Amino acid sequence: MKKGERHKFGQAIIVLLRNTTWRCGKLERLIVEHLLRRKTVGFGRSEVSLNEMLRSFNVTGKRRNEFLDALKRLERRNIVKILRL
Repeated sequence: MKKGERHKFGQAIIVLLRNTTWRCGKLERLIVEHLLRRKTVGFGRSEVSLNEMLRSFNVTGKRRNEFLDALKRLERRNIVKILRL
């Protein structure tokens, strides 16, 4: 992670690429379900801003770090794409 990248992570858009939760944990499943419930935009993909997701999941402190780690795991498995602004 680059030096300034940590602050840019707050302004990001999460885009759902694949509708799968195979071998995912509870938090990852909740994130994918939340993205599925959202209205599709653009090319039929669900997308939500990171700040909106943090507000809807109501996470702070340690739980916020766990939430961000779950998003990174989903991105590594090519289930979601994190578009940093």
